[in-house]
Amino acid sequence: MLTLYDAERCPYAARVRIVLAEKGLAYETIAIDLDDRPAWLYDKNSAGRVPVIEEDGGFILSESLCIAEYLEERFPEPSLLPADPAERALARLRMERFDDLGSPYYAVRRGDPDAGARLDGALRKLDADLEAQPFLTGHDYGLADVAYVPWILRGQELFGLELDPFPAVRGWLERLRERPAIAAETAVVSALAAS
Repeated sequence: MLTLYDAERCPYAARVRIVLAEKGLAYETIAIDLDDRPAWLYDKNSAGRVPVIEEDGGFILSESLCIAEYLEERFPEPSLLPADPAERALARLRMERFDDLGSPYYAVRRGDPDAGARLDGALRKLDADLEAQPFLTGHDYGLADVAYVPWILRGQELFGLELDPFPAVRGWLERLRERPAIAAETAVVSALAAS
């Protein structure tokens, strides 16, 4: 059995919840209060962050992208990476470059007055990418899409991120929301915004 050390408000943990749902994997959740992290969490991840996944037998792994790739390799069906090595490499490159969106996102959340323009620039780049192909992972939905969508969902709900200037991103999000795993995460984010 898998155990996920989780916090609903954490978009990094959302990545792992989405992958687990897409893979249809059963798991136990241990909720972590990010404002009062238990000391034992640092034994699971020396940085004291979620997500952390633990398997029976004692295998422990942290960092959302590492966990997502581990789950993809450990439970290969359904596949969330392209079969073609070049497309798979490009999907991984996009995941590696997530900070192009993540850094301005967090700067907006902190109230940095220049961050809005940087976030718009990152969204403009995603929009161009999504005009060329239907998903960030390539021709099909997969891990690169999962790597980005929690921040887009939270941006819309938590600080009114407007996607009208980015029609390809808006269309991508509409396609993703048809997936049960993304619909479930959308409900989590809506509940967070309402609380």
